[in-house]
Amino acid sequence: MAEQLRLMAVHAHPDDESSKGAATTAKYVAEGVDVLVVTCTGGERGSVLNPKLDRPEVWADIAEIRRAEMDAARAILGIEQAWLGFVDSGLPEGDPLPPLPEGCFALQDVAVAAGPLVRLMREFRPHVVTTYDEEGGYPHPDHIMCHKISVAAFEAAGDPERYPDLGEPWQPLKLYYDIGFSKGKIMALHGGMLAAGLQSPYEEWLTRWEDRPDKGPRITTRVECADYFPVRDDALRAHATQVDPDGFWFHVPMELQKRAWPTEDFELVRSLVDSPLPESDLFAGVRETAHAR
Repeated sequence: MAEQLRLMAVHAHPDDESSKGAATTAKYVAEGVDVLVVTCTGGERGSVLNPKLDRPEVWADIAEIRRAEMDAARAILGIEQAWLGFVDSGLPEGDPLPPLPEGCFALQDVAVAAGPLVRLMREFRPHVVTTYDEEGGYPHPDHIMCHKISVAAFEAAGDPERYPDLGEPWQPLKLYYDIGFSKGKIMALHGGMLAAGLQSPYEEWLTRWEDRPDKGPRITTRVECADYFPVRDDALRAHATQVDPDGFWFHVPMELQKRAWPTEDFELVRSLVDSPLPESDLFAGVRETAHAR
């Protein structure tokens, strides 16, 4: 009998699981894969980005509201979800940048902070783990810390000499970084909007692109998941304090998105199985291993 396939997606805040790789996780859930989203922080210092909810009573109860939003998104995506329990670091702004708040996630010792994630990996036993790249996808201190502990836990979870009190060792087989936006994707969506006679929300992005590296060449794996873009958007809207339903994320018509760029994209950075590149499946090479068990 084939072993049940399991995917763990490690994210910094509630809402990240819905804006990064959500259609991929929904697709795998629909195919019978067990998916666990790990949320490192409670998002307590996040902004209220929906102007309709920018009210004192919302700010006063933001931590509980964000937990409720996560519950709603979890149900929409059909995933399991676990909190690591760290405190949001906030996004420092200014020149020079202010110090990070004492006790926040980004100031934790990486080896210590990786421990709870090692425990979860040994309990859930994922075959595949996804997280952010070394820049955190974008340079939020919690996203960068999420990257650090994800890589550390991936390397440690299978080693019986490391974290010996945190459960039986389990070695995940593949580690991916989410590549949410590449220049090719932005140009495809931008061009599709212009061809349809619509105003593109990506005009400013493209004018700024010379100032940032293109991660497109790093993509190794493109998962066809356009049928699950509506589920992704429903989950994103469930994070109502974080997402303006009339805002940027929803300006491109759904059918245009599906035609212009029907995949979510990843970079394979660790693999203990044979999986020739490029790939179209996060479980490429793993399925054969699981069927053989």
